[in-house]
Amino acid sequence: MSVYTGRIHLSTRGHSDMHDITAQVQEIVRRSGLRAGVVTIFAPSSTSGITTIEFESGALADLKRLFDELAPEDRPYQHNLRWGDGNGYAHVRSALLGPSLSVPFADGKLLLGTWQQITFIDFDNRPRQREIIVQVMGE
Repeated sequence: MSVYTGRIHLSTRGHSDMHDITAQVQEIVRRSGLRAGVVTIFAPSSTSGITTIEFESGALADLKRLFDELAPEDRPYQHNLRWGDGNGYAHVRSALLGPSLSVPFADGKLLLGTWQQITFIDFDNRPRQREIIVQVMGE
């Protein structure tokens, strides 16, 4: 088994800013030269997350609304009381979504469903420069 590690860099706006990173992940799989295996996409951040969704405006709005309802920005968070940075909600949302996703690939292609895109979400309360780690394992 071989391992190849790539990185994706994003400038984000925060406040549930969503990015379709499917093409970048596919390109890293291509560059790895591996034909079959699994790719793990990992966000080394406690205020962002990664998932799959149909990357279209309706589904994205629905997902954002869900996070707004589950962990609203204006709710009191102990994190904010301790650190004063106002992003307690972002940490909770990130923990709910999770920092990583694994996707199988075969013949050098991601095995995603037709309407399934890999989506990075930045929940923080300000713009950020984000790095996403993409590790490809296989043969």
